[in-house]
Amino acid sequence: MVTDEGGIVTTRPLENVMAASYIAPMKYLHTMIRVTDPDATVRFFELLGLREVRRFDNEKGRFTLIFLAAPGNEDAQVELTHNWDPEDYDGGRNFGHLAYQVENIYETCQRLMDAGVTINRPPRDGHMAFVRTPDNISIELLQDGHLAPAEPWASMPNTGVW
Repeated sequence: MVTDEGGIVTTRPLENVMAASYIAPMKYLHTMIRVTDPDATVRFFELLGLREVRRFDNEKGRFTLIFLAAPGNEDAQVELTHNWDPEDYDGGRNFGHLAYQVENIYETCQRLMDAGVTINRPPRDGHMAFVRTPDNISIELLQDGHLAPAEPWASMPNTGVW
């Protein structure tokens, strides 16, 4: 924290922090979400193109960990945590969302709709859409490159919240 001439406290600029001390590089590993139905959640993420890369059942801890990743991008994973004993989960908006870049947002949303997934925020602009997992986790889909707005998406209303 730095206090300027007017007495305003701010954080130091990143370059000053980096110059002042060595910060070891970090590698992003995964984002964990708690799930109540691992099979339904895995099927949902498979619709987005993710694949299971490993699974770990812990008998003593009574939980299962399932790691998913997009082919060719296995270093950025989603960890699904399923506790075997019933537990109430509340992802809420405080969690935010997971975001994935897709080659064609219209085709992706159509594939999801055909599988029974609600498109909460349709890709009206050809750029962004939101859907939810079976456990109500918000997923943002972002178009790679430009697509012009197109029907039926351009006039489709929002459904629920995202």
